[in-house]
Amino acid sequence: MGKGRLEAFSGGVLAIIITIMVLELKIPEGAGIEALVPMLPNFFSYVLSFVYVGIYWNNHHHLLHAAGSVSGGVLWSNLNLLFWLSLFPFSTSWMGGNHFEPLPTATYGAVLFMAAIAYNILQRSIMATDGCSSVLRKAIGADWKGKVSMALYLSAVGVAFVAPWLAQVIYVAVALLWLVPDKRIEQTVNQN
Repeated sequence: MGKGRLEAFSGGVLAIIITIMVLELKIPEGAGIEALVPMLPNFFSYVLSFVYVGIYWNNHHHLLHAAGSVSGGVLWSNLNLLFWLSLFPFSTSWMGGNHFEPLPTATYGAVLFMAAIAYNILQRSIMATDGCSSVLRKAIGADWKGKVSMALYLSAVGVAFVAPWLAQVIYVAVALLWLVPDKRIEQTVNQN
C-alpha cells in the first residue's frame, strides 16, 4: 500500500471523528444567551478535542511524508492510533456532558495518553520499516515533546480525581505545546 492511500484513509477517519463530535453538540433550549451557559462545558470539550484531532492530523501528515515505505506493521500501528482517536467523541461528550467530573475527566486523559502511546508506536514502526536510513529517526531525535506529553497526560489522569480543573489545565497546556509549529520533520525531509 502506498503512503498516499494510508494518509487518505486516515484523513477520512479523522474527518468522521470530527463529524461525530460536532453532532454531539446539542441545540440550546432557548434563543437567549442564557441558554448557552449550560452548554459551555460541552463546547469547551469539543474545542479542545477538535484542536487535538487537528494536531494529530497535521503531525500524521508529516509523519507519513517522512516515511520511506509502508509495511504491514505500519498499517496495524496506524489502525491502533485510529482506534484510540476514535474514542475522542465518547470521552469528549462524557467529560463535557458531566461538567468535568473526576472520572470522565480522567477517562479523557487516559484516551489522550493511549493515543500518544499509539502515535509513538506508529513512529517506531515507521523507523523500523525504514531501517538505519530512516529520515524520521533523524527528524524526531529524542522526541522530548512526545515523552513530556505522555508524562503530563498520565499525571493529569491521577490529578483528575483530586482537582479536575487542574487536569483540564494540563490537557490545554499539552495542546498548546503541540500548537507551536514543530519543524523537525519538514526540515529533515527538505535536507534529504
